[in-house]
Order: sequence, then C-alpha cells, then structure tokens
Amino acid sequence: MKLMSNITIVQRSMYGFKALVALLFLSSSLTYGQVEPLTSSQKTHKIAGDVLLGAMPALALSSTFIWKDGQKGTYQFSKALTGTIALTYGLKLAINKERPNRENNNSFPSGHTSVAFASAAFVQKRYGWEYGIPAYLLAGYVGYTRIEANKHDGVDVLAGAAIGIGMSYLFTKRYDDKKKLGISSGFIENTPTIGLTYKF
Repeated sequence: MKLMSNITIVQRSMYGFKALVALLFLSSSLTYGQVEPLTSSQKTHKIAGDVLLGAMPALALSSTFIWKDGQKGTYQFSKALTGTIALTYGLKLAINKERPNRENNNSFPSGHTSVAFASAAFVQKRYGWEYGIPAYLLAGYVGYTRIEANKHDGVDVLAGAAIGIGMSYLFTKRYDDKKKLGISSGFIENTPTIGLTYKF
C-alpha cells in the first residue's frame, strides 16, 4: 500500500515537472533574437542568466524531493511559478514596453527575474533563510544579467523581482517536519496534568 502511495506521488510530481518544463519553454520563447551585438562579457552574463532561468526552478522543485516534502511543496511551487509566469507575461502584453535594445516590446517586467525570484522566495519561505540567502543572491545575479545584456532596465528587473517574491509568498507555506500533535505532562501545584498541543 505504501509503495503504491509513493508511486502515485512520483507520478503526480512528474506531471508537475512536465508542466514546469512546458511553462519555461513557452516563457523563454519570447526572449530569443538579438538586435545589438553584445560584448564578450555581456554574452557571458546573458548565457549565465539564461541557464539560471531553467536551473533555479529546477533546483526549487528538486528541493521538495530533498526534504521529502511530498506533494505539498511541489504543488505550492507549481502554483507560485504558474502565477508568476501568467502575471509576468500578461503584463508584458498589456504594457508593451520597448526593450532597451529595441528588440521587441516585451520589456516590462523581466520574465527571467520574476522566475528566478519566485524560485528563490519559494526556497526561503518553505525551508528558511539559510537556503534562501544563496537563492536570492543567484536571483539577484539573474536580474543583473538582464540589465547587462541590455534586455531590461532597473524598473523591469525590480518589477519582476516583486512579482516573483509576491507569488511565492502568496502560495508557499513554511515546511515543518516536526510532528503537529504533541502531548506533554507535568504538575501544576502538585496536581498531575496532561497537555495537548497542535501546530497549525
């Protein structure tokens, strides 16, 4: 019975992973094509930012397996990432701001940055600051790469960061691997007592 339950969890997680890959593919399809030639340094930063666009959500999703978080963490991250991408690209289409390099009108907000910060905020809120700080540093670097590659300005990047953090905070709850129900006993004024606690 337990084996069947574990297989079901893995199958459902794979559906979530496939949906994540599809969303990332769709979100990155608007980012290809370069108008102005980039310097060697700019190319390096752009490539690093593009790699982190896929790596950060993959790391955030894999963190749910590292902590044996089950479906809850995977589901929460999937909702946060889906909401982030939907809001980001909805705003891109509605606002229609031209990129600094004049490539197209998909500048506001930065999609790379929103996805990176959604991933970082998920890790931080779900598992704590000790894991969140390195994730936020990587996400900040992604934002820097978008400015360095002349794809976005600071406002685009800040808006993307706010969207990503906001969506993750909206859908993510702190992971608690401790037991929720606790029983304690003791004495109050020489009277034996039993206490029950439940963590929400």
